[in-house]
Amino acid sequence: EKGNHMPSSVVLPMYGNVYPRGFYYVSMKVGNPAKPYFLDPDTGSDLTWLQCDAPCKRCTKAFHPPYKPSNDLIQSTDPICEAVQPHYHKLKSFEQCDYEIEYADGGSSLGVLLRDVVPLNFTNGLKQSPRLAIGCGYDQISGPSYHPVDGVLGLGKGKVSIASQFAEEGLTENVVGHCLCGQGGGYVFFGSDVYDPSHIVWTRMLHDHSKHYSSGPAELFFNQKATGVKNFPVVFDSGSSYTYLASRPYQTLISLITKELESTSLKEAAEDDTLPVCWKGRKPFRSISEVESYFKPLALSFGSRPRSTARFDIPPDNYLIISRKGSVCLGILNGSEVGLRDLNVIGDISMQDKILVYDNEEKRIGWGVSDCSRVPKGMTVDS
Repeated sequence: EKGNHMPSSVVLPMYGNVYPRGFYYVSMKVGNPAKPYFLDPDTGSDLTWLQCDAPCKRCTKAFHPPYKPSNDLIQSTDPICEAVQPHYHKLKSFEQCDYEIEYADGGSSLGVLLRDVVPLNFTNGLKQSPRLAIGCGYDQISGPSYHPVDGVLGLGKGKVSIASQFAEEGLTENVVGHCLCGQGGGYVFFGSDVYDPSHIVWTRMLHDHSKHYSSGPAELFFNQKATGVKNFPVVFDSGSSYTYLASRPYQTLISLITKELESTSLKEAAEDDTLPVCWKGRKPFRSISEVESYFKPLALSFGSRPRSTARFDIPPDNYLIISRKGSVCLGILNGSEVGLRDLNVIGDISMQDKILVYDNEEKRIGWGVSDCSRVPKGMTVDS
């Protein structure tokens, strides 16, 4: 099958923003009759699940009433069950396939796997309703970064992810991506005809973080100069609003920014607890453009060979926010303080106004500057 280029994709609309909303969410219809659900798009996990009236033991407050489950339960002997049960056992048949997921922020979902129809519009004009394996989550605990969504859209690369299921069914290639608009909104896509590959900078996907899309080794640049922080892997995670650096790169960055600000009128705003580090001016700021001259562009350079490096630019508006109090706050956080140990995570703030492509066929990750408010031409957005 591999050689057949399937020139079709699915594009789903996205809403929300980094600040003040704190998250983006995707609208997807499920079931017959189809009902819309708002899902947290997460490249760091595989399973797509909905809060589910099975009945609901613990459900968090969400946009829509809980999903009424189909009666097409997946049995524990089904190969796809293996993807959600690490200690998979084929011995007992006719049991339902239970799952339990814990997220990095301490949130979790417990439920059962089933199949239901997901009506979709494809970019070639076809309408299809594949039966997809999704989770019916009847016991949810929300983490501190609570989002009032109906569930999670798993964009990871595992067998149970929507992208893998589409590819398995021959509907799209195993390529997934997103375009987050800095002004809010954007889209998620499955398939490879949404972007022009020649406008994309590519770097190889590492295999060691099974769940995550990661690349490396990377090197950190500040104002186009090397910082000496290099040889670290980077995870791209749409489920994280902010960017996190391990302790050493973080401390290096803080001291470089602090040094730059010494000769300006900006002072640390300890009283603003929007994010761990904020600065204030003589009067409250209203937009990033007012402070851009004080802050330098950052960049991550991927690849070890000088001529084949891929550069991921992080301009000031991709690492700063203006808080409600009018301070400017740093949207890059110290990951070791939130239990990420030595992980470096590129979150939504640094992916704004770029199209990101996770190509599981070619095992590569790509990006390019893009106006994410414009859905690509010829796209039928599934609404």
